[in-house]
Amino acid sequence: MAEVKLTNVKKIYDKNVVAVHDFNLTIHDKEFVVFVGPSGCGKSTTLRMIAGLEDISEGTLEIDGEVVNDLQPKDRDIAMVFQNYALYPHMTVFDNIAFSLRLKKMPEDEVYERVTRAAEILGITDYLLRKPRALSGGQRQRVAIGRAIVRDPKVFLMDEPLSNLDAKLRNQMRAEIILLRQKMNTTFVYVTHDQTEAMTLGDRIVIMQNGYIEQVGTPGEVFDRPRNLFVAGFIGSPQMNFFNAHLTRTGEEYTVEVHGHTVPLTDERAELLKKHGASTANVILGVRPEHLTICAENDPNSIDGEILVNEMMGSELHLHVRCGNDQNIILRVPTIDLSAEKRASLVAGNHIRFTFASKVAQVFDPATEKSLLWD
Repeated sequence: MAEVKLTNVKKIYDKNVVAVHDFNLTIHDKEFVVFVGPSGCGKSTTLRMIAGLEDISEGTLEIDGEVVNDLQPKDRDIAMVFQNYALYPHMTVFDNIAFSLRLKKMPEDEVYERVTRAAEILGITDYLLRKPRALSGGQRQRVAIGRAIVRDPKVFLMDEPLSNLDAKLRNQMRAEIILLRQKMNTTFVYVTHDQTEAMTLGDRIVIMQNGYIEQVGTPGEVFDRPRNLFVAGFIGSPQMNFFNAHLTRTGEEYTVEVHGHTVPLTDERAELLKKHGASTANVILGVRPEHLTICAENDPNSIDGEILVNEMMGSELHLHVRCGNDQNIILRVPTIDLSAEKRASLVAGNHIRFTFASKVAQVFDPATEKSLLWD
């Protein structure tokens, strides 16, 4: 087991193209850290630098207290699981998993013990004599993970291992990776562009954009207290709604007005706004779709909107609503408490009124795009 520490790490390609800027992070022993962000944000490049598959242009990388910038991948005591499985098609599952052990000239009885133990953990014991072509995508990914497990490395690196699987298999494999982590109890670094994977798997999440770290925190922290507009919009599905709003300070109290609807902010939010020196100004208000609630049609202290699309998702409706000057937002409405009459009224073309609780409102500076609630 090991701690991984990146200090001022940069990756610069030819023609001075910077892929990763001044990356600083300590991944603690036995921690599961997820790098997440859109395509091209530098997350896979950072993982490959940890693995030794990409040279580090500047900065230092330490694994278990040792600087490993110049160590070959084979000497770093890490194991990596790739997106495309990378299995040998002519070998059986057993031989694929055992391959790295045999390269090290490990005794066959120990090879057998390690492979069978890994197969048992992953539930692939019945497939050990099959070739990869006889396996499903999920089974192949288990074999690829098994090949990493048997090496008993200090650090597991996983580069979008579930992206080639269909939605049902991804859900299943996410649960299996969580169970695997509990059994292995080692350090994991996991890369994904899927924020659902990041939220469900990570002890901490590293959100990246354009080679920079935007925020590091637990799933709860990045969801409830996004540091800026990018994080707020990236984490959450559907993404957070953003309104052009007006913040008013009266003495020690703050209110926010959006589409004619005025909401007094909580004392907790008022304290954070005061720390930032926030005063009366235009702001961007963020409210998640699940935090918008439908009001009675005659409720004057609410926002009016026209339903554009009603997406039936089973346990909830996703209502795409236009309000104000052609601004489109989304409400997530649980169906369990909706009467048949109310559900029938939530159709395209009809108007609804909605509101939100001030305790869930996020407030951002339009100029800097930074949260005014970040202490």
